[in-house]
Amino acid sequence: MLDLRPHFSRFLGAEPSRLHLAAHSHHPWPDATRDAQLRAWEDAARLQDGKWGTVLGPVLQGLRAKVARQLCLPDPSTLVFAPNTHEFVLRILSALPAHRPPRVLTTDAEFHSLTRQLARLEEEGLVQVVRVPTQPHRTCLDRLAEAARGGFDLVWASEVFFSSGFALDRLETLAEAAGEAVLVIDGYHAFMARPVDLSAVAARAFYVAGGYKYAMGGEGCCFLHCPPGWIGRPRSTGWYAAFGALAGRQDEVGYAADGWRFMGATFDPSGLYRLDAALGWFEGRGLTTAMVRDHAHALQARFVAGLGADSASGVDGTGLDASSLVVPLEEPRRGNFLTFELPDAGAWQERLARAAIVTDHRGTRLRFGFGIYHTAEEVDALLERIRGMAL
Repeated sequence: MLDLRPHFSRFLGAEPSRLHLAAHSHHPWPDATRDAQLRAWEDAARLQDGKWGTVLGPVLQGLRAKVARQLCLPDPSTLVFAPNTHEFVLRILSALPAHRPPRVLTTDAEFHSLTRQLARLEEEGLVQVVRVPTQPHRTCLDRLAEAARGGFDLVWASEVFFSSGFALDRLETLAEAAGEAVLVIDGYHAFMARPVDLSAVAARAFYVAGGYKYAMGGEGCCFLHCPPGWIGRPRSTGWYAAFGALAGRQDEVGYAADGWRFMGATFDPSGLYRLDAALGWFEGRGLTTAMVRDHAHALQARFVAGLGADSASGVDGTGLDASSLVVPLEEPRRGNFLTFELPDAGAWQERLARAAIVTDHRGTRLRFGFGIYHTAEEVDALLERIRGMAL
């Protein structure tokens, strides 16, 4: 089993007693990202105003290529970067019809950047939103695809739902059903956690993710794959989108023809350096997302197997039970975190935090996330510590 802890020595060594089970929320960064952060500072000092030629040249192009390889994209130029996913939410929404409230199809388990924004627009009657329940999970994709045939302007769904960990498959089915609607796949909980192959839908679907979770690059660096021919001129636009402007008439505001048409304005470029370093380290070690998934799922199985009491060996129970899992281990369509449905999930998280176990909860759902920085020994230590909480 993988033991990559030495490559995360600065994060893991900052507080050695901490057991961090929140890879799905804030993944530790490999040590290689610290050198990259310093390189961003040094480039700024050395080049000053001229640093943007380096940032938007070799740094960005190298990162584009690495992300494209992870997503099996045929053309890295379809990728554009921003400090957060909310910028992309706004730009995509800004391209929808203005003469009537656009019709939006989504699910009841999308992340806050989208759900809050849509809810606010609904208050003003500016959008009409249909939300498909994600449960029961086994029929979610089919129900979403059936609803998409109803004629929408925007269809937006997560590849892995943040509130449960369930993963959609057969994205090409949804792409076909969406018709003329703009289709966006939120891949934040899938990117670098499980294999993602967009080759079949690269010409049809937008795909958004970033570095804060399993990509290990930290905040401030998100990306959007922009399929050619879709949304040429978003109304919410930054001045960087004019670089290489070719689209539109001469009397119109010009846009680049590739993913650059979704660019914003001046930003802190250090996130690009860190994410590039994290992905470079990952590739350099010969790692794959299939290896990450298999490692995380093996640790999940070890954790769940140790939850109960064993009278024969005198091992106490943890108070958690596999029957409370929202997505059971038997379901292969899941991400790299486990979600327990518990009426006192918030109290559970607080007790775990007092025991130096980092988890998180969303309402009545407690989440344990596993990553490549974990080992089987740490799972055993986690179980022992949780049992100790009950004493």
